[in-house]
Formats: sequence, structure tokens, C-alpha cells
Amino acid sequence: MSSPAPQVFRTAAEMRAWSREQRRQGKTVGFVPTMGFLHDGHVSLVKAACKRCNVVAASIYVNPTQFSKNEDFGVYPRSEAEDLRKLAEAGCSAVFMPASLYRPGSGSGGSGGGQDATMVVGAAEEVDPDAHETWVSLDRLSQGLCARSRPHFFRGVCTVVTKLFHIVEPDAAFFGRKDYQQWRVIERMARDLDMAVEVVGMPIVREADGLAMSSRNALLTPENRQRSVSISRALADAQRAATSGEPADATALQARVAEAVAAGGGRVDYVEVAHARTLRPLSGDVRGQPVLLAAAAFFGSVRLIDNVDFEA
Repeated sequence: MSSPAPQVFRTAAEMRAWSREQRRQGKTVGFVPTMGFLHDGHVSLVKAACKRCNVVAASIYVNPTQFSKNEDFGVYPRSEAEDLRKLAEAGCSAVFMPASLYRPGSGSGGSGGGQDATMVVGAAEEVDPDAHETWVSLDRLSQGLCARSRPHFFRGVCTVVTKLFHIVEPDAAFFGRKDYQQWRVIERMARDLDMAVEVVGMPIVREADGLAMSSRNALLTPENRQRSVSISRALADAQRAATSGEPADATALQARVAEAVAAGGGRVDYVEVAHARTLRPLSGDVRGQPVLLAAAAFFGSVRLIDNVDFEA
């Protein structure tokens, strides 16, 4: 027996009305924001939300403001029909699929993806005075790690998630911990701004060979797909070394991972050893602390991220 198709809403008003009706009926609303091209990691978030909440909504929206003009907004994979099928099977009740969540300005023309392309960071040489200009950002947690090479990223993430929280008005929102810094940033943002949303971080879902599931994996060539597993293997190896009872030096752990990823065919963006809650870099012996060991690397033109967190 096939699962019922979720209701699809294209406007903020429709999505908000549905959510408020669920709350009026005494139901709790779970929410899973996504950029589409869903994999088993996304599905696991929906299933977790179904266990915690009475009804679950998801969003599918490739957010332009977390991309720069040199990144992959235009080729980010999309699969609307397949995404809706997977969401139905996972038990999702509603899907918010807006054409755009920004106001690029009166002079941008077009609609949907065309409009959104003007909101990619650095895409427009001149800023339309009527364009969107309100942003949400954090001071400390959004520094370092992914923000070093993508300084625009978390401003875009925080802004779009704030908009989605205001539109969907969920009781709880579920995020994968593959994007560890993103989860911590959104968790802190919701706390600091008194948003009535519980932000839940869920474990990384991996392929059989250990590669963290990501929509960007589909962009890898067969050769780079084979090479890409070096990032998860390097992190797992370093975690074993750090928890073996011997001295666990942050600099040595970083070097170990970076060398292994490079030897496996990746171009390292960063390797960081940080405190798992504050995300501040750790130095020296990290034993006795909650550790986040995170890495980002390019395989061809595709940038992948991964991490492990543990008590050393």
C-alpha cells in the first residue's frame, strides 16, 4: 500500500495556514528543511521527526544566499518528483516548495530560480535598492571551519532558516550533524532569539563504504567517488588514534587527517580540531574534552565535508 502524497504548498501563507491548523488541533509539528535531491540521510530526519511529533513538514528550497558566484548554485542537483516520493514514504505530511524566499528587487525580472540567481553572493554588480537587505548572523560560532573559505555561508543559512521557522512555525526542527557547524549555529540562533523551536541534531548517515551521505555526492565522477572515501577513513583513523589512550595532540591529529585525504586524492580545504560545543580550536593534548574533528576537501570540483565528535 502506497503512502499518501504530502500536501505541497508554494506560498508562505499556505504553509503557515496549514501549520497553524495542525497546532489548533493540538498536534505538534516537526520540520525538516532541505535543499532537495534527497538521500537516506534526509529520510532519516523525517522519520525521526515522525517519532517525536504528530505531523511533519519538510521544505525543498535551494537557498541562493549561502552560495557565492563561484560555487555550484546553478548545478546543484534537483529532483522534485523523486523527492516527493521519498517524503511520502517517510511519512511527511506537508512540503513547502517556494519559488523564491527573497525579493531581488524591481529591476531583476523573471521569477523562481531566475530571480533567486540574483541573490547568490556576488552575482549582481549593483544592488537594487528594493532588494532584500535583512540578514541574520552570529558573531562567534559562525567563524572558522567552513566559514574560512565560505565567509558568506552562515549569514545565508541563518537568514533562510529564520524565514522558514517564521513560515512553518514548527515545534521541533531536525538537522543532520554532517553539517555540524550549521547545526550548532542554528541551535544557538534559536536560543538567542527566543525562537519557540527545539533544534535537534541527528547522527550522520553514511554509505556502505563510510562516505557521509550528501546531495553533492551525485556530482562526483566515478573516479572521484572512489577517492572521496578517503575523508571518512582519515577521520575514523584519527578518532581511533585519539581514543587509544595515548597522547592526542591536536596538531598531530590535523596533520594525520590532512595527509591521508591528500594521499587519497583530495584537495584539502581545512582540517580542524575544535571543542565540540564552542567550536573554538583546540591545541595541545585534547584528552578529557569533547572533541570535534572536522574536515572539508575537494574531489574534482566537488567540495565535501565530514566530521567525527568524541570524548578523547
